[in-house]
Amino acid sequence: MLDIPVPDHPTTLADWLDHAERLHPVTIDMGLDRVQRVAQRMGLALDCPVITVAGTNGKGSTCAMLEAIYTQSGYRTGVYTSPHLVHFEERCRLAGEAVAASELLPAFAEVEVARKGQAGDEGGEVSLSYFEFTTLAILRTLSRSGLDVAILEVGLGGRLDAVNIIDADCAVITSIALDHMALLGNDREAIGFEKAGIMRTGRPVVVSDPVPPQSVLDRALEIGAELWRLGKDFHFAGDQQQWGWAMHPARGGRRYAGLAYPALRGANQLVNASGVLAAVEALRARLPVTAQAVRTGLALVELPGRFQIVPGTPTLVLDVAHNPHSVAALAENLDAMGFYPGTHAVFGAMADKDLGAMLERIAPLIDHWHVTDLPLPRASTADALAGLLDAHPATAPGGKSRVAGRHAHPMDALRAAVSVADPADRIVVFGSFYTVGGVLQDGVPRMSAKHLS
Repeated sequence: MLDIPVPDHPTTLADWLDHAERLHPVTIDMGLDRVQRVAQRMGLALDCPVITVAGTNGKGSTCAMLEAIYTQSGYRTGVYTSPHLVHFEERCRLAGEAVAASELLPAFAEVEVARKGQAGDEGGEVSLSYFEFTTLAILRTLSRSGLDVAILEVGLGGRLDAVNIIDADCAVITSIALDHMALLGNDREAIGFEKAGIMRTGRPVVVSDPVPPQSVLDRALEIGAELWRLGKDFHFAGDQQQWGWAMHPARGGRRYAGLAYPALRGANQLVNASGVLAAVEALRARLPVTAQAVRTGLALVELPGRFQIVPGTPTLVLDVAHNPHSVAALAENLDAMGFYPGTHAVFGAMADKDLGAMLERIAPLIDHWHVTDLPLPRASTADALAGLLDAHPATAPGGKSRVAGRHAHPMDALRAAVSVADPADRIVVFGSFYTVGGVLQDGVPRMSAKHLS
């Protein structure tokens, strides 16, 4: 580990994050020129197989399943995901555990030295966004951690995302839907083109979206990537007890039969798991994996906030669904849970999301809404969300408001929902990573209905 003194600069992780947040004039600044310049000064490289995961939904679940399978195979894994739910350190996992803050500090210092540059460095001092600065620090930490495999989740898009400075040995593109349209494009074709930017010539790309945009397929053909496509090169099938996966004979014909469902709940997880197994097979020559490691990994995988059901009364469901596609999946999963006398929502969201489409899909399942502020400028206020709910015919049928409360913090909203819920009811917390993270600040809530208190 390099010992790089940085006088007059922060020494704690919190201070470094504050420093990174203040450096750049805008929060999101798409492009690789600045971050590549700093990475080159650092000599940044990962000396192990790298899997990069892009997509609108399913990225976190895909990364977690890959991590679990490779861990069960005895490999030392490194994972980068974003955003975090509660603590920044969640973004970097080494051997299945969140990195210690102390392990990140030398990397932050090294990024700062490289960013400022030395005499003769082309471009002089470089301004980095918060995401670019922290991505470089985490990539440096991963590069010095003796990894057997690195799994990198793309933050936004793909082609111009800071993670894309690393050449992936295998790319995975999960489901593609409409989100971040102001930055990525107004339709799935435009968004797909941005996601396809993580492909590399001659290297495998797994596309687990069942109906991918044509732009993704065209890009793979254009650059000569080795395309693995769900429904063509691999497929899955299942019943209520088990599921199976198989490759096309042209790909080798490997099969997994009688698999238990992944520990991550939700019908959409089979699609994610299917793409995961394709990626595992695509890299088998470099990272051999046993059938038992696949079975055990999928059985033990954990990822907070993805249709996470918390035991107790009333039932609590935590889901980071934050766009129409993921909210539709949440609604489908809620519907499959069976009958509940009442469903209470704790809802907070970003103002730039397609809130009307999100609410329309899940409205029939929600009886009472507790809306909340979130601690960042992009977020919609609780008052604005309440106004939207009261104005939308799906969420205020017959003009009757279903807004039960407006709150300053997600935990306040959850407490209010618990106070009015019957023991047999359920509460669903969704709308943003910050909404779910807000109720996990002090750990997973222990649910205990009024009659048990």
